[in-house]
Amino acid sequence: MIYRDFQDLKLSALGMGAMRLPVIDGDDGRINEAEASRMVAYAMSRGINYYDTAWGYHNGNSELVMGRILKEYPRDSFYLASKFPGYDLANMPKVEEIFEKQLEKCQVDYFDFYLFHNVCEMNINEYLDEQYGIFAYLMKQKENGRIRHLGFSAHGSCEVIRRFLEAYGEYMEFCQLQINYVDWTLQKAKEKTELLAQYHIPVWVMEPLRGGMLAKQAEENADRLKVFRPDETVPAWAFRFLQSLPNVKVILSGMSDFRQMEENIHTFETDRPLNTEEMAAVLDIAEKMIKGVPCTKCHYCTSHCPKGIDIPFMIELYNEHAFTGGGFIAPMALMAVQKEQQPTACIGCRSCEAVCPQQIKISEILSDFVQKLS
Repeated sequence: MIYRDFQDLKLSALGMGAMRLPVIDGDDGRINEAEASRMVAYAMSRGINYYDTAWGYHNGNSELVMGRILKEYPRDSFYLASKFPGYDLANMPKVEEIFEKQLEKCQVDYFDFYLFHNVCEMNINEYLDEQYGIFAYLMKQKENGRIRHLGFSAHGSCEVIRRFLEAYGEYMEFCQLQINYVDWTLQKAKEKTELLAQYHIPVWVMEPLRGGMLAKQAEENADRLKVFRPDETVPAWAFRFLQSLPNVKVILSGMSDFRQMEENIHTFETDRPLNTEEMAAVLDIAEKMIKGVPCTKCHYCTSHCPKGIDIPFMIELYNEHAFTGGGFIAPMALMAVQKEQQPTACIGCRSCEAVCPQQIKISEILSDFVQKLS
């Protein structure tokens, strides 16, 4: 197992995410605890020492199951992470109640790592609002040793992350981002990691395979990669990409069966970052996979929109939503946009199209976006 230095700790470069544990009969709320226990035992024996859970995973059962499983191991043999569920605004006034319950569910006296969960457009104002006392309470728990390391996860834009860092950056010890070779550009992961580097904050990675999407590739892409490394599997290329990023410490994988765990652990027995030519090939494949609307964000369109719609941002969300085939990122971001400036506000006047250098049919894109969101 590869290890990365973090302060005075050595963390396994591969961490076990507990959002996609094996389940019974396809029911996300019914974890196959015996199989999950077998996977943790194997992970422990192969050197994984980082385990990541959260309040809402598996309908609230992930913390319970991981607590029971990890209780069988010495407390100093693993690092446990959980998160405050700010993705649900109803939780904002409940930080103390939820934190105490999480410790109870996980059967521990402290969390090695604890995060503000999913800082994004939807909740940034509430996370920064002192009336809820979230930051103050979590800092108090850190002072009391019940949180050893405090950080945050984010699906929001660079602007949202910057706001969070301007308020709390000096106190954040790590940040968990969705990074993979597709989202390096699609979700601006490159810019986000560069922003974090300005604050000297190391990166944890979630969704390294983008929910399994990068565990397979079109035959022509797979053949192209084999020219460089005939022995490398397609999923391994996604992990090698992340091994190439100097600020990345822990790569979390939600392994839902034993075979996935075996394969991923085998990959992390060696550190094989990509060279310049390999990196270029991977990013070229990613660019061809995305095939989104080619907006260059010149903003000529916005100056001609009578509704004041942030068209480049809408196209960015459209590209993500179309590529993913749905998901929560675009709807979540739109929750922070005033109704009169959402895609539904487009009146089809085409004033924006008259000045678009890329000749994008913006009105048609926004109309299709509304259909995809419905």
